[in-house]
Amino acid sequence: MCCSMSLLFRLKKRSVPCPQLGCGRRALAAEGGTGEAPGVRRRYVLTELRTHCLFLLSRESHGSRVPVSPSHRAVSASSLSRAPAADTMPERRPFERLPTDVYPVNYGLCLKPDLIDFTFEGKLEAIVQVTQATNQIVMNCADIDIITASFVPEGGEEINATGFNYQNEDEKVTLSFPSVLKRGSGTLKIDFVGELNDKMKGFYRSKYAIPSGEIRYAAVTQFEATDARRAFPCWDEPAIKATFDIILIVPKDRVALSNMNVIERKPYPEDDNLLEIKFARTPIMSTYLVAFVVGEYDFVESKSSDGVIVRVYTPVGKAEQGKFALEVATKTLPFYKDYFNVPYPLPKIDLIAIADFAAGAMENWGLVTYRETALLIDPKNSCSSSRQWVALVVGHELAHQWFGNLVTMEWWTHLWLNEGFASWIEYLCVDHCFPEYDIWTQFVSADYTRALDLDALDNSHPIEVSVGHPSEVDEIFDAISYSKGASVIRMLHNYIGDEDFRKGMNAYLTKFQHRNASTEDLWECLEQSSGKPIAAVMSTWTKQMGFPIIVVDQEQQGEDRVLKLSQKKFCASGPYNGDECPSWKVPISICSSDDPSCTKLSVLLDSPETTVTVRNVGQDQWVKINPGTVGFFRIQYSPAMLQSLLPGIRDLTLPPVDRLGLQNDLFSLARAGMISTVEVLKLMEAFVNEPNYTVWSDLSCNLGVLSSLLSHTDYHEELQEFIRDLFTPIGQKLGWDTKQGEGHLDALLRGLVLGKLGKAGHKPTLDEARRRFKDHVEGKQMLSADLRSPVYLTVLKHGDSTTLDTMLKLHKQADMQEEKNRIERVLGAISAPDLIQKVLNFALSEEVRPQDTVSVIGGVAGSSKQGRKAAWKFVKDNWEELHNRYQGGFLISRLIKLTVDGFAVDKMAAEVKSFFESHHAPAAERTVQQCCENILLNTAWLKRDAEDIHQYILQRRAPPSAAV
Repeated sequence: MCCSMSLLFRLKKRSVPCPQLGCGRRALAAEGGTGEAPGVRRRYVLTELRTHCLFLLSRESHGSRVPVSPSHRAVSASSLSRAPAADTMPERRPFERLPTDVYPVNYGLCLKPDLIDFTFEGKLEAIVQVTQATNQIVMNCADIDIITASFVPEGGEEINATGFNYQNEDEKVTLSFPSVLKRGSGTLKIDFVGELNDKMKGFYRSKYAIPSGEIRYAAVTQFEATDARRAFPCWDEPAIKATFDIILIVPKDRVALSNMNVIERKPYPEDDNLLEIKFARTPIMSTYLVAFVVGEYDFVESKSSDGVIVRVYTPVGKAEQGKFALEVATKTLPFYKDYFNVPYPLPKIDLIAIADFAAGAMENWGLVTYRETALLIDPKNSCSSSRQWVALVVGHELAHQWFGNLVTMEWWTHLWLNEGFASWIEYLCVDHCFPEYDIWTQFVSADYTRALDLDALDNSHPIEVSVGHPSEVDEIFDAISYSKGASVIRMLHNYIGDEDFRKGMNAYLTKFQHRNASTEDLWECLEQSSGKPIAAVMSTWTKQMGFPIIVVDQEQQGEDRVLKLSQKKFCASGPYNGDECPSWKVPISICSSDDPSCTKLSVLLDSPETTVTVRNVGQDQWVKINPGTVGFFRIQYSPAMLQSLLPGIRDLTLPPVDRLGLQNDLFSLARAGMISTVEVLKLMEAFVNEPNYTVWSDLSCNLGVLSSLLSHTDYHEELQEFIRDLFTPIGQKLGWDTKQGEGHLDALLRGLVLGKLGKAGHKPTLDEARRRFKDHVEGKQMLSADLRSPVYLTVLKHGDSTTLDTMLKLHKQADMQEEKNRIERVLGAISAPDLIQKVLNFALSEEVRPQDTVSVIGGVAGSSKQGRKAAWKFVKDNWEELHNRYQGGFLISRLIKLTVDGFAVDKMAAEVKSFFESHHAPAAERTVQQCCENILLNTAWLKRDAEDIHQYILQRRAPPSAAV
């Protein structure tokens, strides 16, 4: 699943209790109790339920099936019963996985969604295997009311369940039977009802408008990580795999999709307006990958060179906007098949744009769901960054068809096997399809440095982290699982070499296809292919949190350069002072100015320190550690080594990715108090001739952090002058209009630079932005898609109520979600307090899709000191509504982080901590801890360096002293 825009993003939220549906057990849940048997608890039974004819599951598809023994399952029963190790995350009580005395072989599932009343009826007929005699069956179940349940042993008589005991906190139900269910095969039958919630999780409703403007609803799913249980009772753990036979009963004028292709379509006998749609049986798969969609869509179709039918489903009337994603998908499938030497195993794959969708996308096997902005590209109105984003997200989700779907992690502890690999492979794919994107350099800024920043905190976590309760699972969909996972895979790939890496990955995918695997399984395959000690090396990166800083000094000995390398844990708060410093087995590459792109020496640093000799390096040459910025660590050079590298920045002899890495390392050292921030500002001035987009992007990001920090002082404006001075030369070189011969990266750079100059108050940029905005609004000259974000940002930052009203009008008129999001992200730039409040109120209005509210509030918080205070107050004042909207999942964590992470006042850490102690957010506990830590780090940084920064900027603009 893609979590991000930059992680893009997923959500797991608890549904709002329906006045009737399931109210009995929800009331008990608040008191920590359990639900009552059907005869006691209140329940909601839909009057249309006609079980004798509503659910026409194909019995012939079950009748000939041979029961599968435990040895034929994805994993053994003993492995399923393993409880997670002691957890590092807060939990309500010790978590227990499902018992293994009964497990599913096949789910026969029929669902009938009601798109008017927002409910659904369901019937489950599951072929199960009883491995140990029992009189109860424990399954996952949440926000569903079971009407009836029974068990039919193979060749025996039906046994009706006598009670349903709901364990709400653990999201389980225990079905009790009056007699023992003996070992062997049988059929579990359950009739149930549920609500099509508006929480973007489970089986939910998504609002959309048809071309006439009429509002309608689609029924869609989002099950990862633990929300299949909200659509049907099931064994909702990744290792408990089964096949699925799915039937949907839907209005005949709606599109119905699921993981597999349609094999039968016939009228529903009870209602002439309904159709019964039957889908082919799935491969054996995990519950979180099941998906179905019912709604109105157009599509474009093609076939990949390896014969897979690919469709992209779009809102009605927007099929043209699916063509770019279709192109990417049809190129990606054969690329992955060739790279891993394993074919895509399903006959088709559908990619569909969902209006209300919390994540960036979700990799459901054969039916991948996306936010509209992660799939749709308008040839005339989509910007270059959107095209790149769609390419990355499509590459990410299709990678999951192998990593996650074909081979699935045994438990969420190994989530990184899914997300880390997909986050690395997406760049491999985009580099193959669009080499002009220079995407691996962008990886360093977008993922690598992001992971380093998070993992330097005391409140980070290892890549492999034991989790249990669903709220704990939700919290590890973060930059550690995604971006650090991808970064250590990139380092591993470099350490092994491409050929051996591909051999190992083929062995892994082949050995564990249609099964489950752990991190150790992957290491074993890669060790066999490479002959290197992969497990010993990589376990230091996945089983302990954090990473090292490599301290480097040098000595010239004749024609050789002797380097002293030492490692210690890098901490955002400064040098590590613990009793026992952790260590890593660190693959280190070394290059010199002879050929900066060529590695002269590779070593494995497996001790606290070592000395290495680089042959044939003259006195006048520089030596650099970590060429390509591949190793997952920070570097601290001796002053002399650092000075020798600076000319390589000015004359561009250092490759772009190394210029970026050097600057980013120094910035992090400054934040940790290991060097002065003034030294970083001096380094930044060396980038005056920089032409590379990604290097400028990273500079811009770090200056944004400094700008936020100094907003707590009286000399924030002085830093804006520094930014104007730094960005003006490249801005003048680029200009406003596209030049002949420019490409994708030039468009990205122009938008970045103009936006930075405009926000910093560069008057020529502001004047031109206002002129172009006026022409755009009046219809005289439409802004190009690549200029809209910087122009909107600039005019809003220096605008008034009229500017804001005009922007809100543009938002309302926009027919493309990309344009709406573009406006939403910059609304917070407005300065006046009353207008800031207007933007915050707008964030919770019907004009903003639920998943996008976070971006609006975050934009306000990140714009200014006043915006940050107003956004935090707004979140506190509206916490009940916001938490109800984003119960559990990444969006509530992202909201908290965007709102409070920029504070730099000690008391704010205490205030944030206190607020969330009394306003519990189970899926955001670690996020709150990280935010409080960041606030304290910001405070210390400000106290330590703010005055020196101020004096340096004043000295820069002071006229030189008159000669005596």
